[in-house]
Amino acid sequence: MATHGTANAMPLARRAWNLLHVHAQRAHATARRALDAARATGDARARGWARLALGVHGLYYATAAEAARELRRAERDFQSCGDRAGWILARAAIARSMWRQGQFAQALALVLPLRDEGLRVLRHEQRGVLLNTIAGCYSAYGDSAQAFAYMFEALHDAGPRRGRGFDTVLHCNLSHELMQIGDCEEALRHVERGLERCRGLDNPRLLAVLRINRVVCLTELGRPAQALPDIAALLAVPASADGRGPMAPHHETLAIAALHAGDLALGADLIGRAEAAGEAQLPDERLERATAHALLALARRRPRDALQALRPAQPLVEDDAAEGSSLRVRAQFLDVLALANERAGRTTQALHALRAWQRVHQRQAQMASRARYQAATLQTELLRLQHALDAKDAERRATERAQSALVALNTELQRRIEQVQALQTALRQQATQDALTGLFNRRHLNDTLPTMLALAARDGQPLALAIIDLDHFKAVNDGHGHDAGDRLLAAFGALLALGCRRSDIACRYGGEEFCLLLPRSTADGARRKVQALLRRWRATRLEHGGRWLEGLSFSAGVADTLAGRTTPAALLKAADDALLEAKRSGRNRVRLAVEPGQAGTHAHDPGEARC
Repeated sequence: MATHGTANAMPLARRAWNLLHVHAQRAHATARRALDAARATGDARARGWARLALGVHGLYYATAAEAARELRRAERDFQSCGDRAGWILARAAIARSMWRQGQFAQALALVLPLRDEGLRVLRHEQRGVLLNTIAGCYSAYGDSAQAFAYMFEALHDAGPRRGRGFDTVLHCNLSHELMQIGDCEEALRHVERGLERCRGLDNPRLLAVLRINRVVCLTELGRPAQALPDIAALLAVPASADGRGPMAPHHETLAIAALHAGDLALGADLIGRAEAAGEAQLPDERLERATAHALLALARRRPRDALQALRPAQPLVEDDAAEGSSLRVRAQFLDVLALANERAGRTTQALHALRAWQRVHQRQAQMASRARYQAATLQTELLRLQHALDAKDAERRATERAQSALVALNTELQRRIEQVQALQTALRQQATQDALTGLFNRRHLNDTLPTMLALAARDGQPLALAIIDLDHFKAVNDGHGHDAGDRLLAAFGALLALGCRRSDIACRYGGEEFCLLLPRSTADGARRKVQALLRRWRATRLEHGGRWLEGLSFSAGVADTLAGRTTPAALLKAADDALLEAKRSGRNRVRLAVEPGQAGTHAHDPGEARC
């Protein structure tokens, strides 16, 4: 009877592990049966795998502290029977429980030493679990570049055919990291892949996290109304063992989406739910809660109350050393802070917040670039380790089998190189080009402008810069839908591209703002060119869904280097100030920047375009 129990315990424990992401409830029940069988027979190895399955299940559906207790028991069982694979996975899961409790640096210090042995011992989805845990620790620690590199590698080891549902977790986590580096379009694609894979799984927790990520993506992309069905679905999922488990409900995140979508009642209800859950502990939660309160106050036309709500959390944005604070959430906070200051009539403070927002976006772009190199570096490092392992195996094989192994290794090396090259190509294009308009993006502007200023100074030639803002763009989105807004942006990008010289550089500056660099042009010459663009834009009519978009216009500010503006910041600020003056003057016009020493912009520029 004991022998029969021993024979059943280990297969049951393994089955429980394999079911963790496929069918959460069945995995838990199977692990319980395996643990009972292992206890009856004294099988430490089966007991360890059963407890490991229970502990990992607990990370999703219990508290992190409860899961850690079961995982510590599993660690001792694996230690006693010498099962290194199980021991490594148990230690990795303990690290996950630590960062779930806010111990970010300690979690990373625990899991990183497991990597090299884990890559030798673990296979397929187990290896992906370890790499994903390292990625999660880096993510919680605020290093999205490292996190992205490890997750990308983990996805190769836990694909749909051999990942036992774990690839869905990786799509979920990759979407989170892509959001942190500002690539919400690609993040949304990973969310959709994860949701598609979820159709074949019974894992309500994972489905809930994917829905939350989709809410964030749609909100960041300016489509919050599309997130309302996901919010309703999330609120309907019970926080119980057969639902999403006691995970953070992210009521603040959902509230921000609802308020951006214009549903004030839902937004206020979600803020109330967040407050009822107690004080926010993690930095991102505190920032999002403050942001949600501020958005609600702004919706109620109380900008002073919005500033009051934001003020306690503002030190978290200014503290770069704060652990657990993501760039995405900081940017979101600063955007609302700028809006609150603007509506409160605090122009200087609004501009200060906008500049801080710009700096955060620049850091996101730098992090995206660093992620590209981290992915390539990690793959090279792992290939070197794999090569060493294969070399040791080859020494124990016969000559003819060694030849076959070398061929296989070269094939794998070529595949990895192609993957790295494909990733580098994709990230390089994403880093410099705006996907919607086809123009260069803001990062390319930041990289190019200092060089063009230096060339202009060397040649003794002027350099003009124009910042263009499409008038009443929000009204197009609100009245015709975001598809119409995207069509409008794409059409204006095409107009800019056709109206530029080969030496000019046109960039999408952000949202509905564009930037135009004109070498060997004065501000006055650039103004005439931009006014010509304005006339063409006003004559443009776009058909969308059986309705015409017409009466289009934009506001622009123009500056050049002849007035002693020899730094990127000075030139951009001069054009930006002129743009603000154009908008204050009634929009649909082009304004020249104030010359140093003058009291204000020209009240009536010659040839100024007006309605």
